[in-house]
Amino acid sequence: MGVVSGYVLKLARESAGLTQERLAERLAVDGSTVQGWESGRRPLSAMNAGDFARLCARLPRLGAPASTGRHLRTAVEADLVLSTGSTAGDAWVDPELHPLAASVHRKTLTNMITWPFTGHLPSELGVFGPKAPRRGPVAPGPTMSADARTRFFDHLLTVAERGVLPGEALLRRQAVYLLGFDRRGEVVQWLRGEWANAGRRAIADGDVTRLLEARSASVALASIGDGAHLHDFVARTADTDAEIANLNYWAHWIGELQDDQADDHFMAEADTRTWSGIRLFHHLVGRLDPASPHLPLNLHTMHSLVASRPALLTERSGERDALAEALDVLSSDDVLSRQGRDQVAGLHYALRLADR
Repeated sequence: MGVVSGYVLKLARESAGLTQERLAERLAVDGSTVQGWESGRRPLSAMNAGDFARLCARLPRLGAPASTGRHLRTAVEADLVLSTGSTAGDAWVDPELHPLAASVHRKTLTNMITWPFTGHLPSELGVFGPKAPRRGPVAPGPTMSADARTRFFDHLLTVAERGVLPGEALLRRQAVYLLGFDRRGEVVQWLRGEWANAGRRAIADGDVTRLLEARSASVALASIGDGAHLHDFVARTADTDAEIANLNYWAHWIGELQDDQADDHFMAEADTRTWSGIRLFHHLVGRLDPASPHLPLNLHTMHSLVASRPALLTERSGERDALAEALDVLSSDDVLSRQGRDQVAGLHYALRLADR
C-alpha cells in the first residue's frame, strides 16, 4: 500500500505544473510507473533506497517545493504503518519489526497516518499548491477501502490487547492513540475499559509508561466525543514530574526536540531548557478553542509552558496579544472545569505581570 506517499507525489507533481506524462518523461520512466506511484499500486516504499533518494532530490529541481523530499519520506513511513496493519488484520506482528514501534511519532507522521480516515490535509502539506488545472473528478486525499480500514483498526486492537510486555509499551501506546480514529461501538467500549484500567491506577513518580497509557486512553476517548476522562487525566498530572514529561512530549510532537526517539523515556529525562517553547506556544494558542475535544490538555500544557517560561510573554508582545485573545474567548464560554478556570486565571495573571 502506498496511498499516502502516492498522493503526496501527486501534490508535488501538480505544484510543479507537470502532468503525469511530463513527469514520466523528465524522470525517464513509463507513464504507467508514475500512475502506479500516485495510485499506490506501486508503493514508493518498494523502490530501492537510491532511486527513492534521487526522486526526492529531483522533484524540487523540477519545480516542486524544497521540502518535498521530507514530506515524501514521512508519507512512506505512514504507508508502512497503514500497510502493516491492513495486511496483518487481527494477527500479531513482532514488535521488533513493527513500524509503530520504530520511534515515538511526531505530529507530522501521525497526521499522515490518519489522513485517509479524517480527510484533513496535513497542515505541513499546505506548501503544495497546484499550478496546473486538474482534469476530471479528483479525490480530496488518499483513500483506503472499507475492508482495508477495518483490517487496520482490527490490527490496532490486537496490538493494544496483546502488547503487555514492557518492551511493547511504545507499540501499544501508539496503537491505542490511533484507535481514537475508529468510531465503531465496540472500539469505543474497549477504550472506556482501557481508561478504567490505565486511568485509575496510581501513577508513581517517573513512571512514564503508566502516565502515557492513561494519556493515550483519555485522548483517544476525547477524540470520539467522550471528554470526561481527559479532564480526569489532567487533574491527575499536576505534579512536577508529570508536567515535565508532558512538556517534553509536546516538544517532541511538534518538532522542538529535534532528535528522533526510540522510546518514551526521554520525556522524563530530557532537560526542558534545551528547547525554547516558542513553537509549542504558537501551536497551543491556536488550540485553546472551546470546541476542541482536547481543550483540557491544551490549556493545562499552556499553563505549564508559561509557568516554566515567563519570558515567552515578557519579551514578545505578539504572543501576549494572541494568548489574551484566546483567553477572552474561553472566559466567555461555559466549557471549563474548575481546574480549567483556575488555569485561565493563572494565565491572565501572567499576562498582567508581563505587561508591567
